[in-house]
Amino acid sequence: MSDVLTFTDTRVLRAIQLVWQEAAVLDAKDYVAWESMYTDDAMYVIPIDPDTDDFASSLNMVYDDKRMRSLRVQRMMQGYAPSAVAAARTVRIVSRFTVEEVDDDAVILRSAQILNAFKRDAFSTIGAEMTHRIALSDDGDKIALKVARLIDSEDAVSASGYLL
Repeated sequence: MSDVLTFTDTRVLRAIQLVWQEAAVLDAKDYVAWESMYTDDAMYVIPIDPDTDDFASSLNMVYDDKRMRSLRVQRMMQGYAPSAVAAARTVRIVSRFTVEEVDDDAVILRSAQILNAFKRDAFSTIGAEMTHRIALSDDGDKIALKVARLIDSEDAVSASGYLL
């Protein structure tokens, strides 16, 4: 499929819009809304190995199903966890979209994300290669898979105070 046709395909545009909406929701720290953007069987993964696609058999920083996403949201909102106390202010830039697959039920997108964070008088920047599988539905599109491959995933990672 040519890039020109791909980026005028309304299914692709809906998927990109949802990825941008997710970034805005996370920057606003609206974790309840973020959690509702996922299908019940969705996975949210941050793998250590930048080349793996076998997340179930690999070591991951995050490997969240619905239950674990819910627990993560609770920690971010309760105010007592280190990640929630003085949570970082963030601005995400998501761009460089490529379309891996399109059909009437789903769109698989790859993109690049730069996340700028400010916490405790310090700035940090994290880059990631992103993969989103967006489940398309007349009842509302949702994220069925999100994989954030950090460009420094094999190095030590400190507590961030935000969701990728």
